Amino acid sequence: MTDITRVLAGIRAGTVPAADLLPLVYAELRSLAAARLAAEKPGHTLDATALVHEAYLRVGGSEPFDHRGHFFAAAAEAMRRILVDHARRKAADKRGGGMTRHDAAELPIATPEPAEDLIALDAALDRFAEVEPQKAELVKLRHFAGLTIEDAADALGISPATAKRHWAYSRAWLFREISGNP
Repeated sequence: MTDITRVLAGIRAGTVPAADLLPLVYAELRSLAAARLAAEKPGHTLDATALVHEAYLRVGGSEPFDHRGHFFAAAAEAMRRILVDHARRKAADKRGGGMTRHDAAELPIATPEPAEDLIALDAALDRFAEVEPQKAELVKLRHFAGLTIEDAADALGISPATAKRHWAYSRAWLFREISGNP
């Protein structure tokens, strides 16, 4: 009976603390982790030490192991799951992770902060209201009241799709008026 098997039997019997197992298996777990990481792409953010520690935390004293092979099989499975979870997190971050997508047409009008620009927007909005009163009202609801496209469309009695088209047109018209570009 090897030392590892003897310690595993003691852990199962409750006479040996689970912490006594780590010094005996550390070198073998480290070589197992290094072999697992060698199969990964270069530049992996996990190293063998971190992988061993995480795997040991997952399987160290979690279940009674019958023998040395049983423990190392569980450790190898834990390492596999850690690497898969790490790859999934990395892939999720790479493709936007928890970021929320927004329709560009729904973003508020980007107006400069100074009062002169607010005055310029007000003057341009008055000119716009003479030509396109419903679209000007949509701008007031969206920009000044902070309503969503759906809420503004409901208030004006138009469909959200129409409101989106009006919103895009209104933003372009007002930008052209304020910037002075023909």
